[in-house]
Amino acid sequence: MRARVWIGLFAAISLACPAAQAGSPASSATKAAQADFAKTLPLEDRQDFDFASRGYVGTRTDPLIKRADGAVAWNLAAYDFIKGDAPDTVNPSLWRHEQLLSKAGLFQVSDRIWQVRGFDISNVTFIKGDTGWIVIDPLTSIEVAKAALDLVNEKLGARPIVAMIYTHSHSDHFGGAKGMVSQADVDAGKIPVIAPQGFLEHAVSENVIAGQAMGRRATYQFGFNLSPGLDGQMGAGIGQAVSRGTTTLIAPTLSITKTGQELTLDGVRIQFQITPGTEAPSEMNFFLPDMHILCMAENANVSMHNVLTPRGALVRDAKAWAEYLSEAVRLYGAQSDIMFTSHGWPRFGKGEVNTFLENHRDAYKFLHDQSVRLMNKGLTGPEIADQIALPDVLAKSWYNRGYYGTMRFNSRAVYQRYMGWYDANPVHLQELSPAESGRKYVEAMGGADKVMALAKTAIEAGDYRWGSTLLNNVVMADASNQAARDMLAGAYDQMGYQAESAIGRNMYLVGAKELRQGVQKSAAGVAIAADMIANLPTAMLFDLLAVRMDADKAKGVSLKLAMVFPDRNESVYIRVRNGVLITEMGNAPGPVDATLTVPRPLFLNSIMTGQSLVSAVLTGKAKIQGDAGAFRKLTDLFDKGDGDFPIITRQ
Repeated sequence: MRARVWIGLFAAISLACPAAQAGSPASSATKAAQADFAKTLPLEDRQDFDFASRGYVGTRTDPLIKRADGAVAWNLAAYDFIKGDAPDTVNPSLWRHEQLLSKAGLFQVSDRIWQVRGFDISNVTFIKGDTGWIVIDPLTSIEVAKAALDLVNEKLGARPIVAMIYTHSHSDHFGGAKGMVSQADVDAGKIPVIAPQGFLEHAVSENVIAGQAMGRRATYQFGFNLSPGLDGQMGAGIGQAVSRGTTTLIAPTLSITKTGQELTLDGVRIQFQITPGTEAPSEMNFFLPDMHILCMAENANVSMHNVLTPRGALVRDAKAWAEYLSEAVRLYGAQSDIMFTSHGWPRFGKGEVNTFLENHRDAYKFLHDQSVRLMNKGLTGPEIADQIALPDVLAKSWYNRGYYGTMRFNSRAVYQRYMGWYDANPVHLQELSPAESGRKYVEAMGGADKVMALAKTAIEAGDYRWGSTLLNNVVMADASNQAARDMLAGAYDQMGYQAESAIGRNMYLVGAKELRQGVQKSAAGVAIAADMIANLPTAMLFDLLAVRMDADKAKGVSLKLAMVFPDRNESVYIRVRNGVLITEMGNAPGPVDATLTVPRPLFLNSIMTGQSLVSAVLTGKAKIQGDAGAFRKLTDLFDKGDGDFPIITRQ
């Protein structure tokens, strides 16, 4: 097969030292907004600085963690500039938050628990068992995972890894597994790998079908191709960035299926709480009853989380999220002296843990209930977003602030979960495309110069929302109007500087950079990791191919094919009809044009590399019966897609 399949789970953020982004300086309106915003913050509350620093043991001497090819996978010094008072180009609340997240190294959480923080967007936790380490969430890539393990062994003495736990199905919590343990040891039963029920299915499936679009949008969310800096990337809200190393996957050997299930690993008792459909479709918290310590995975964070990620995903259930937090309070709150999570820093003290869990729960419940209340009063998503805000009693808790998810964005996600994209106004049934709408608006308002003059007036008054709305129409109407692009980029700079949300800042500043410089080809999504592809169910592989079929190329094409994977004792019946690819697992019900028998790993290699299977057929590694040209005809129908598609322009 010549179809190349791409997915953009996480691309690579620049981890170089701070560099100017060619953006504009903070305007007088932004300076005033930052000063006014700072007055609303409980800056006297310094408890998080104690919690984030407590138990510090040390860090690496060399700040650069490199890949085998010599490229930098992580730079521990990339955020060293975050010191002192907030500059005018960074929201003062976000600046404080990033000061906390920039504390990197090995930290002791309790007498038997340590965390390595700041080596990736997530944390890795080490629990000392009777004979070795129980590892929780081994980061995103093998390079940073190995560096974390090396640091632990250096500072605490070498001990074997005796078990590994994945708290949930996102790659920053399992991708570094092979940097700590080997597949051979897991296969031999030496090291159990524990995960919540449904982990493997969701780990390999989330983002696959729409992976290319999500990958492109992720360049905005995470600030890919922005360097950390005063006018650049300022972290990702729940961590600094995603490491640039090699992502792997070792499948779990044991699934946790119900709340209350208990395991003893290397002398450590662990009780689990299953929380599906919260931050991840497959997720779990756990409690260590003999230590009185609670792990809340990514269900409780140092920021409000995303109910819908800006890169795209299925909408999460804010109501269920709140209910699982209530369950955690009921089951473990009165017993928990310490709480740690997969991002950020721990919390210490029974009263503090309970207050945190209850206030964090209340924030998600308020988000859900008030969004639905306003929806039932007839307000649309944008109208709800402009009205909803946490009450002061909740907003004063730093962990409820919007460094990652925001009330504005999440309220629209709640609306979408219940009501979908349509707001019931018939004018939106047949909306004009962005480019056509832009052309008509610009023409109706008297031309581009007139619209730009109005935008300039708005921007000079500090009304960046209206100014950017006007300029967006000009740019959509004519992407070659560089003066309008530059003016819009300047507005986005100021909106990014003022954003409390790290990813909100990223999205504005990436938009500004692309307006000035165009789409950088390096921003394209990366190829899906080999381990992820290898663990995809066969039916899902063909689902992935189906969404790559070009209906125009397939017009009038009719094919009946069979594929056999003898190494897995699997057969697939494939049909092309009416411009769609239909597949069914099992034998073909009747005659087919051709049958391809090939080991699945060889087929996967063809998908990943785009290499033809002709040589495999010629050497006898694969076999075709029937019309060999039928499979060639099939491969000619696939579309590669475009990982660099435009977002802020439509031409």
